[in-house]
Order: sequence, then structure tokens, then C-alpha cells
Amino acid sequence: MYKRVTLRDTVEVPPRFLADVSDQLVKELLQDKLEGRMDEQVGSVVSVVDVVDIGDGSVLPGKPGVYYQAEFDAITFDPDMQEVIDGEVVEVVNFGAFVGIGPVDGLLHVSQISDEYLAFDEEGQQLASRESNQTLGVGDAVRARIVTKSIDERNPRDSKIGLTAKQPGLGKHGWLQKKREQEATAGE
Repeated sequence: MYKRVTLRDTVEVPPRFLADVSDQLVKELLQDKLEGRMDEQVGSVVSVVDVVDIGDGSVLPGKPGVYYQAEFDAITFDPDMQEVIDGEVVEVVNFGAFVGIGPVDGLLHVSQISDEYLAFDEEGQQLASRESNQTLGVGDAVRARIVTKSIDERNPRDSKIGLTAKQPGLGKHGWLQKKREQEATAGE
């Protein structure tokens, strides 16, 4: 999920900064360029940590800046298929719940939350079961598995991560605790 990786990228140094091309300047330029962006191979760049090496600069015809190839360490977030994650419900809609998992949200579709019918309570911003009186709302902690992943590099907000909580050991944390307590008392 979170990884520290060494990456290479080209950064443009504007003319006003050419007198002092330092690791700190290149780091700041890389942060502006990359942090929060999604990439199919590395996931989302959360933070540029250190600049390891700055290559020689190149001038491109018609461009005012100087381009440097930089090698740097970064923290990335790249959710893996079938990975079990813990997150917090950040939004509830009639078709499911969006769960914050790091810098992105995954969709826990209503069909992937429970075998029970869940009604959407718009006023209470929650999904509720009439059978067991269980609810899932904003702020609830959940454990889910990543079952689909589609990364859109051009529009990261259009990336889609699908989740399920219908497998054993998954679901709202309160539900899991209640189930463990019921199993313990049934075994006595």
C-alpha cells in the first residue's frame, strides 16, 4: 500500500532560480509537479522525501527554463488487488459508501456491504438494515478488500477502486466486534 521508492523525473527550473540549483529547490519543484498525482506504475505520489541526484541541465529550443533529470526518493500509495485495508467512511450515497483509504477513496457498493437489505437514510447519512438494526455511516471504521482498480492518470479523481466487505473478517469494525462476542458466548 504505502511504499518508499526511488524514482526519476525531469524537472524544469525557471530562469530566476538558475543561480542556485540546489537539492532543496529541485525537491520543491518535484513536490509541486508530482505530489497528489496518480501514475499506473507507482500509484499516487504522497510525498517527495529526498533528492538523491541531479543530472546535468538541458536547454530546449523555445523554452525559457533548464531541464534537469532528477533521481529522488518518494512515498507512494499504490493499493494492491485483493489487499485488505482499513479505512473510514467519508460519504454515504444511495448506492453505497465511499471509504477513505489513504489519499484516495474506494467505493463499497451497497451489494458488497451485507447480505441484508440496506436502506439509504439521506437525513442520517447512513445505510441501515431493518433486520439487524445495523448501520453504516460517515465516520465509521471499516475493513474491506480491494476487488477492482482502475487508475486514471489524467484525472486522478476519476480513478476507481472497488471494495467488498462480504467476506469473513470484513465489515464495519463494530459489527466485527459484535460478531466475535456472539461467537464467544455461543461457544460457552
